Amino acid sequence: MSRHVAIVTDSTAYLPRQTMERHGITAVPLTVVLGDQALEEGTEISARSLAVALQKRRSVTTSRPSPEVFAAAYRAAARNGATGIVSLHLSAEFSGTYDAALLAAKDAPVPVHVVDTGMVAMALGFCALAAAEAVEAGGGPDDAVAAAEKRASGTSAYFYVDTLDYLRRGGRIGAAQALLGSALAVKPLLQLDGGRIELLEKVRTASKAIARLEEIVAGQAGSGAVDIAVHHLAAPDRAERLAERLRERVPGLVELHVSEVGAVIGAHTGPGLLGAVVSPR
Repeated sequence: MSRHVAIVTDSTAYLPRQTMERHGITAVPLTVVLGDQALEEGTEISARSLAVALQKRRSVTTSRPSPEVFAAAYRAAARNGATGIVSLHLSAEFSGTYDAALLAAKDAPVPVHVVDTGMVAMALGFCALAAAEAVEAGGGPDDAVAAAEKRASGTSAYFYVDTLDYLRRGGRIGAAQALLGSALAVKPLLQLDGGRIELLEKVRTASKAIARLEEIVAGQAGSGAVDIAVHHLAAPDRAERLAERLRERVPGLVELHVSEVGAVIGAHTGPGLLGAVVSPR
């Protein structure tokens, strides 16, 4: 379908494929480097393969898309009839993806508005959906950007991980925080704050940490209209139990997405991740 404003995001938004097709959203893939293999997230490496590699302690790193990959996506959007592009990406604190998009935007055949949402996973996905819905309602690029930024400002993301070691190795959380968690043998709860992953609380056991995650998410959701996403890596039973409890506890729940994170986020959190994104309408 030809759209006057194209919405581009990246593979860490973890939007369902059918949702992307319905709203005409394009996702540019990040890269996962597994040993000496560079693989595109979402097409060449699965979350399950990534989890197995991490459990075997294989070397796993991630990298941003090249500016040329973004340039190709922008040219394709223009060929399909777009007269403007809104390009929405994960926090620049996590990745150079935003910078690569900015470089590509300079030479794009149509104007490109590049936005650092400060989000990741479905927190980013909800921003892309808000932008697409603004366009579908007849809005222009500025309307799409405003809708995405408004959604981002109200969205919260919380995570439980079995260990902080993967985040420490990837430089996504301070070594002092990771060592503190290990020394006390606690289970960490994390939050997305200012585009960074920060330690929120330390809980003594996994079961108590997951129960506390449920409390925090239900409290943040409140009683108004809200969308929620539950993410996991190699922990489908945990995710389904949390989702079921949130269905019971959140009166204003509109949409609930349950999905396994992709390889890029999984590489930094490790197997056992359980996360929840709360995004008021």
